[in-house]
Amino acid sequence: MPVLRHGFLLQNLILRDFKIRYRNMSLGVFWSLLNPLVMMGVLTFIFTKIFPSPSIKNFGVFVLCGLVPYNFFAVAWVSGTTSLLNNAALVKRVRMPREIVPVSVVLANGVHFLIQIALLVAFVLGAGYGVNRNWLWLPFVFGMEIIFVCGLSLASSALDVFFRDVRYVVESANTVLFWLVPIFYSFAIIPDQYRTVYQFNPIAAVVMACRLVLLENREPPFSLVWKLAFVSLLALGAGLVIFRRSKAKFADYL
Repeated sequence: MPVLRHGFLLQNLILRDFKIRYRNMSLGVFWSLLNPLVMMGVLTFIFTKIFPSPSIKNFGVFVLCGLVPYNFFAVAWVSGTTSLLNNAALVKRVRMPREIVPVSVVLANGVHFLIQIALLVAFVLGAGYGVNRNWLWLPFVFGMEIIFVCGLSLASSALDVFFRDVRYVVESANTVLFWLVPIFYSFAIIPDQYRTVYQFNPIAAVVMACRLVLLENREPPFSLVWKLAFVSLLALGAGLVIFRRSKAKFADYL
């Protein structure tokens, strides 16, 4: 992959995006922690006081296991989709693999993802759950999510160059996926006929694997792991194909 041969440029683009995101903000990186904490508080209040779910223990930690992967996915996909247009001058004037632009934006969001994962781990430990050997699955699970988002962003960023309303399609898809990913409800309540579909949704699979590892001290089942890896790698491959077939015409539309 050409991106991997330009590590120095990729590193600098990631650092630039990370710095720009919080430039002139008084709270800085703290915003990476504030957003999931606020959502966790709101959802915990609603589903413990208004619509209580007594079957779910430690609801705050439970919902945070869903919010952290979903927040990364939603923000990284949207920012990855608009990355080529936002960096039009760079794309047109600098000789480099153009794939590096959406990938660097996703990886820059990956830095915020790491901060939120640290927050999640702190809440898990604070709730009394201990470290176990199944935590070794977490780098693989979260890594597959990053690969999946890179694939989606490569495809959607290329299409957004030609069709400027793609970003709005992505935003609408994120709204729908908030309800189709088991963020504030358990996978156990999903009817049997829909369970396979949920497991083929990489974001839902990441959330389910995260809860199994962190809250239940269980290894993710192989049926979940292979579906997560298959769809994530398929998305990356499809994204690369779409991007490479489109990039020759980018300069005419940017």
